[in-house]
Amino acid sequence: MPPLPNLPSSVPITWYLMLSAILFTLGVAGFLFRRNIITVFMSIELMLNAVNLSFVTFSYKLKQVDGHIFSFFVMVVAAAEAAVGLAIILTVFKNRQTLQIDDVSSLKN
Repeated sequence: MPPLPNLPSSVPITWYLMLSAILFTLGVAGFLFRRNIITVFMSIELMLNAVNLSFVTFSYKLKQVDGHIFSFFVMVVAAAEAAVGLAIILTVFKNRQTLQIDDVSSLKN
């Protein structure tokens, strides 16, 4: 069996930050270019998770607990947003029979 190459002992911080930036960019793109309410909702959640990844990455690198605490609060806000957002989405679908943003942009019938 050949010897294993020397591997780094941990993943570099830049990889986590690049992943976070990619996830956030995908979330922004989904938010701006998609026309389905569910897809827009999922894009917002993706952006929140990208920010959480950055918080935890910097918290680990700086050996502070603050990033983990902020990440926890972001998750609490995301859970509340999910509950309220899904209730609004269900109500809109019940009243309008569609989830396309262009079709529900008016407050009148």
